[in-house]
Amino acid sequence: MKYKRFEDLPVWNSAIELAELVYALTSKPPLNKRKSFCDQIERAGLSISNNIAEGFERGTTSELLAFLYIARGSAGELRSMLCLLDRLEPNLKSQISNLKNRCEQISKQLYGWMESLKNSEIQGQRRLNDAQRKRYNREKERKEFLQEIHRLYPGPKNNE
Repeated sequence: MKYKRFEDLPVWNSAIELAELVYALTSKPPLNKRKSFCDQIERAGLSISNNIAEGFERGTTSELLAFLYIARGSAGELRSMLCLLDRLEPNLKSQISNLKNRCEQISKQLYGWMESLKNSEIQGQRRLNDAQRKRYNREKERKEFLQEIHRLYPGPKNNE
C-alpha cells in the first residue's frame, strides 16, 4: 500500500498514541512535580511522530531514512527515560511497562520500514521525473503480472 499522507502511516499513528499516553502520564502526580524530567520525556515522546512526519514530507528516500533514524533514536531515548522512571516510581510499573513495550514496537516498525527503504530503487518523489516514474510503473506492472501468472499457473511440484 502506498501512503500519500503521514497521518495514514500505521507507525505514525502508533507514535502519536504513545505521545498522548506520555503526556497523560506526566500530567498526574507524582510526575507533574518533576518539571524538567517531564519536559524531556514529553519532548522525546513527541519527537518520534514529528520526525516520522518531517521525513515523510521531505521528498527523498535518503532524507526520509535520516529522519526515521532520528525517530528511532527518540524511541530509544524515551525507553531509557522510562527505565529510570521505573526505578524512581515503582508504583507506576504497569503504565511504564506498557509505554516501554509500545516504544519497542515502534522501533521494530521503523526498523522494518528503514530496511525496505534501503533496498528500494526509488530515490523519492523529489527525484522522480516523469520518465523514471513511467519506467518504475511499467516494471511494477510487469512484476505484478508475472506474480499473477505464477499464482494461476504454479507449474510442476517438486515431487512430480
